Amino acid sequence: MRSRLKSFWIKTLIFLSVMGPGMITANVDNDAGGITTYSVAGAHFGYTLIWSFIPIIIALIIIQEMCSRMAVVTGKGLADLIREEFGVKVTFYAMTILIFSNIFNTISEFAGVAASAELFGISKYILVPLCAIFVWWLIVKGTYKSVEKIFLFACVFYLSYVISGFLAKPDWKEVATSSVKPVFEFNKAYLLMLIGVIGTTIAPWMQFYQQSSVVEKGIKLSNYKYSKLDVILGAFVVNIVAIFIVIVCAATLYKNGIRIETAKDAALALKPLAGKYCFYLFAFGLLNASVFSACILPLSTAYSVCEGMGWEVGVNRRFREAPQFYTLYTTIIILGAAVILMPNVKLVPIMLLSQATNGLLLPFVLIFMLLLVNNKRLMGGYTNSKIYNIITITVVLAMIGLSIALLFATFIH
Repeated sequence: MRSRLKSFWIKTLIFLSVMGPGMITANVDNDAGGITTYSVAGAHFGYTLIWSFIPIIIALIIIQEMCSRMAVVTGKGLADLIREEFGVKVTFYAMTILIFSNIFNTISEFAGVAASAELFGISKYILVPLCAIFVWWLIVKGTYKSVEKIFLFACVFYLSYVISGFLAKPDWKEVATSSVKPVFEFNKAYLLMLIGVIGTTIAPWMQFYQQSSVVEKGIKLSNYKYSKLDVILGAFVVNIVAIFIVIVCAATLYKNGIRIETAKDAALALKPLAGKYCFYLFAFGLLNASVFSACILPLSTAYSVCEGMGWEVGVNRRFREAPQFYTLYTTIIILGAAVILMPNVKLVPIMLLSQATNGLLLPFVLIFMLLLVNNKRLMGGYTNSKIYNIITITVVLAMIGLSIALLFATFIH
């Protein structure tokens, strides 16, 4: 009994030392844009879209697991492998699209900070610059270990949405039924929302960041099973939070026929319906998610581009050791914050552009990943099995189809 208990604690400590990349990457997916999507889904369609999170969890686990496996087996980031296997020209075009996509995404995160500032009665001209300075200082002055601890701490604050869900007092029986009973409404609004909910789950930057962070953390092949568990837990946690965002808006806004367009609208509408505590928790969750994502998206871009171009990368390196890495990171933060501080800036076109560029790049990234993970020269005995490949190809084709649908829907809408 004692030896079993000792073994359990040893395994738990190993897992805690490995945990990070999977949990952080997944949780950043609940950024300002994601929170807006889930809020609108709950407010406009009630609980009817909750069932979609089950296939979303499966898709997220499969795709992010391949990234972790490639990282521990090859010791290289995704952009690095794409450059080595497919050439500099292909990598250059992919990185160009990724830079533009992530600039627009970062602007969206600072838009979330600005919205949070208004909710708390603070001027955006104070909070946005302060948050920009904080996320810059955190990465430039920190180490990978210290930065990861702060990111994991930030993940805890997503629980504010879970608490908000309970404060909203939903019909739990209806929630449970909606989780296992798919509902399809064949109208444009519902289909666009379904595409949006699924399409926001897996973005191109996630694969690049996941693989790069596993490499920089130095996770060994012997500990891969713990890294895989990190991916699985991350996928469940991020989607549970997303489900609770849908629940709180469905139980309050949908029930009262209130329509919204943004996460800020959702928070304001919650105040008279669910109380000030629910309002503050929802608003704080938006601020935490926006600042957290404003760190990760520029960092992901810097990792990807510098790996793709063969430059030095890593939070553990100093500015003089990786000047391109830190210059790109700094530039994206400055651009993201500066655009939001401009008077009368229109955020909707920016968010549409970020969705469009994500939709353009994701199919290519997923195809590259499949080719790389099945390359025996690179992966040895750790390529996908035949059954895993069938499942993966199905998921990849579905994600490609959704990305194309989201791309068309963005412009048609």
